[in-house]
This record gives sequence, C-alpha cells and structure tokens, in this order.
Amino acid sequence: MTDSIRNFVNGEFSDASDGRTTDLVDPCTGQVFATAAQSGAADIDRALRAGFSDYWTKPLDFRAFMASIDALFAKTMEVFGRLDVLFNNAGVGTPPVPLEDLSLQQWQTTVATNLTAPFLCTQHAFRIMKNQTPRGGRIINNGSISAYAPRPFSSPYTATKHAISGLTRATALDGRAYDIACGQIDIGNAASEMTERMANGVLQPRGDTMVEPRMDVQNVADAIVFMATRSLDANALFLNIMATKMPFVGRG
Repeated sequence: MTDSIRNFVNGEFSDASDGRTTDLVDPCTGQVFATAAQSGAADIDRALRAGFSDYWTKPLDFRAFMASIDALFAKTMEVFGRLDVLFNNAGVGTPPVPLEDLSLQQWQTTVATNLTAPFLCTQHAFRIMKNQTPRGGRIINNGSISAYAPRPFSSPYTATKHAISGLTRATALDGRAYDIACGQIDIGNAASEMTERMANGVLQPRGDTMVEPRMDVQNVADAIVFMATRSLDANALFLNIMATKMPFVGRG
C-alpha cells in the first residue's frame, strides 16, 4: 500500500484541481512508494492567491518563517527518509511603484522570500544530502530573466534574483565535496494567471506598454524535469527558457 500526498493550501489539504496524481518512485529501488497530487497552473495560482491575501500588510514573523522551513524538512525525512531533489521555487515581487516609494517592509519581505528562504532550505538540504546513503542530491534554484535584465520598478525582485545566481554558483562549488549538484532555471513569460497582464500590455523601459508573447507553462515543467533527472556526474548549471518572441534578446 502506498501513501497519498495531497496539496496543503490555506490551512487545508486538497487534491489537484483536475484530480491528477503522479507516482513517486524510490530512485534506489525503482519501487513506487507514494502517489502525489499532480498540480497544474490552477493549483499554483490558488496557492499564490492564498499567500498574497495579506502579504504586504502583515509584518513578517521570522520565528514562524524559520519554523515552517524546519517543519518542511522534518516532514520530508519522516515520509521519505531521504532527500534527492530540492527545488527552491518560492518567489514574490513588489508592487510596480517607483524605487523611492517602496517601504522597508516590502524590501525585507521580498529578500526573505526570494533569497533568505532558498538559503535556509539549501542549508537543510546540505545537512541531509551529505550524510545520506547513497550520498548526494540535486538543488535547483528558480532564478529569473530578471537576473540578467530588469523590468521597470522591480529593484527588490531584480536584486534578489541576481543574488540567487551567486548562491547557485557558490552552492554548486561547495556541493562538489558531497556529490551535491546545484543549477538554476531562469524563466521568461510562462503563461499563467500571474502573467495574464502581459496579454493586455505591460510597462516597457521606454515608458509605453506592449503586449508580450507567452509560452505554455508545460515547457517550464519539462525543463525542470530534465534538470532534476540528470545523473549526479552532470549538472545544468544555468538553463534559460522563455517565450521565443518576448522582448529580452536585443534592445526590446
């Protein structure tokens, strides 16, 4: 009998919106040990809406913040007994207002979510991966096109994504001794509720707005699976996947 792993959103357990599940396979034995909800774009958007409901008005509780990360890895070890892949995916941006109008809380919350949390999760992963048998594992950081080129009014987000690139390189270097690989995926204009505004036009550096092309989010999922399933003697250090015609390469 296998365990069933469900999503946990807004204080409640739930299945994927379309009911899909996927088998979780022990890489050492090839045996299916659990089934998990196979979340799609609708599930991700639901989680984001729940998380953002009071995000910018409620002060960040760092004690609870760290406790939630501790609990995540404790539960992982309780259920699976090991950790093979960590995907540092959580990220937020600030409202698109001039740099000088951002509050300190908005800056600190963005840094805590986009940079401090991945660092703390990476620390936990290192402690587990270097001491498990077989040793090692893989860490994938969700960077951004903004790690190379910012959008207007995005200084906290852009700064943290530049920092994630540094964390990726340092983690890849420090992980060599323990067979821990680390890479980064930089995503541009994946179609979801989060990027719906791009279909109506978003602000460009020259001050006008422009409709931007988007790509099927399944391309992102496929790219992450590619990175996660390499043998530990290979590593996709940086992988950039974006809508073919989005304004990134060249001058807009």
